[in-house]
Amino acid sequence: MAQIHPTALVDPHAELHDSVSVGPFTTIGPHVRIGEGTTVGAHCTIEGHTTIGAHNRIYQFASLGADPQDKKYKGEPTQLIIGNGNTIREFTTFNTGTVQDKGLTQIGNDNWIMAYVHVAHDCVIGDDNVIANGVQFAGHVLVGHHTLIGGMSGVHQFVRIGDFAMCGFQTRLSQDLPPFVMAAGNPAQAQNVHQEGPRRKGYTSQRLTVLKQMYKLLYRKGLTLDAASKEIEALKGQVPEAAPDVDMMLDFLAQAQRGIVR
Repeated sequence: MAQIHPTALVDPHAELHDSVSVGPFTTIGPHVRIGEGTTVGAHCTIEGHTTIGAHNRIYQFASLGADPQDKKYKGEPTQLIIGNGNTIREFTTFNTGTVQDKGLTQIGNDNWIMAYVHVAHDCVIGDDNVIANGVQFAGHVLVGHHTLIGGMSGVHQFVRIGDFAMCGFQTRLSQDLPPFVMAAGNPAQAQNVHQEGPRRKGYTSQRLTVLKQMYKLLYRKGLTLDAASKEIEALKGQVPEAAPDVDMMLDFLAQAQRGIVR
């Protein structure tokens, strides 16, 4: 049996793995599923059609699976899906999706999400991200993998953040932030190439050099986005191991509907 504190209110239709623990005064709704080894702290509310994977640690006062803050929402059974191994700190709020998108808000695996973070409807957050205190994601935001989002930053709806991107403290991000780029400011401006994250993941010096070359072509040569993309494509054959990074950058730039941080 799951370890449920006697003051917690867990709907009998909720599906909890036997190894789940639930703290005092927490409320869990009927359409909630929680996987192996996940711990839920005190005074949490988990509701809606919410699925939580294995070995997550959810701290006190989190609110997961509440209705989206969207006036168009009419009570449709949309979802929140959270993967495995995430740390979700105090007073975080994750909403379910809307039918105007895919009806799904999704959090990947191994994310470190600090206190007071808001993840709005239809956001998709990848794996291994560090999201600092007070970050606010508006609806439909897409976040890749291995990003660092500085505290008190705000991200406009429909913005995309590429893999290994980094936002400084109190950044206002209203345009797409390409992979491997560090940005800060209000509004956000590109600052430099983010090398430390890739380096920690085993990128070689040759591969890091290609990241720096892509950054220079985007931000230091005075090129248009189309011209920079063509120059970046020409880098693909120089360091074969960096070809996936070049492809990632080109794909990201090609899909930029809001423009990119410049």
